[in-house]
Amino acid sequence: MRLSTRVAALCVGFFISHHATAADLPQRWVSAGGALSEWVSALGGESKLVGVDTTSQHPASLKALPSVGYQRQLSAEGVLSLRPQILVGTEEMGPPPVLSQIRSAGVQIELFSAQPDLITLQSNLQHLGKLLGAEDRAAQLLATYQQALERQKVRVTRAQLTQPSPGVLLLLGHAGSKPLIAGKDTAADWLLEQAGGHNLATHTGYKPFSNESLVSLEPDVLVFADRALSGDAAREALFKENPILVSTRAARNGRVIELDPTLLVGGLGPRLPESVKKLAEEFYPDAAGQ
Repeated sequence: MRLSTRVAALCVGFFISHHATAADLPQRWVSAGGALSEWVSALGGESKLVGVDTTSQHPASLKALPSVGYQRQLSAEGVLSLRPQILVGTEEMGPPPVLSQIRSAGVQIELFSAQPDLITLQSNLQHLGKLLGAEDRAAQLLATYQQALERQKVRVTRAQLTQPSPGVLLLLGHAGSKPLIAGKDTAADWLLEQAGGHNLATHTGYKPFSNESLVSLEPDVLVFADRALSGDAAREALFKENPILVSTRAARNGRVIELDPTLLVGGLGPRLPESVKKLAEEFYPDAAGQ
């Protein structure tokens, strides 16, 4: 009887301690960075969000939240007006003086890495899971993510036995304007690689190319992401503003693929495995459905 009483007391103590810990976690969140906001939602924290930045477009329900502007150009007044307890973002978030002002106002600021690799994603999810009290959920999501990528890797390897790896360029533009080309050490490059494409750009980050350079690279596939337009309007604007692209092998063969630009913001997001699958089906059309 005495042992049962002691066990019961320990259980009650654990229950109280657990809830005290949960109560200590921040309850009013602002998130800046598309992928990071998506992970907050996937981890069950969407109800805690009181504001997001303009790159946080998924899930669609985030669009109903107050906007704090673009992640690199936040204003202290806009963020503080939402009375957040915590502001989360990647090292892309800024500017630094604004972050200092927000921190001085008593808001907890947590910065995450946007480095596009699975080791960084694991670290980010573990940290985010602790902040949300959802460590187990974070571990499950990471395992599912890795499994999806492994399955896709097998499909790509199989496809490459009979089809050559296509040379690809990924163009990031705004209303068709002169695009930036995604180079190494970017989420775009990681995405192309996972889908079995060969990124023809060898520079680091995003840089403008001359029209002559674009044509000389002779891509088999063009992937484009427009931050202002979508669908046929985006495609038409791209070729109207950059007519030399029409002469590329990719355009001549109709291998021009649109990509949601929010997939490329804030590191590796939860929608990327599905995007890898869709891109791979375009890169290796004879292997689609395998």
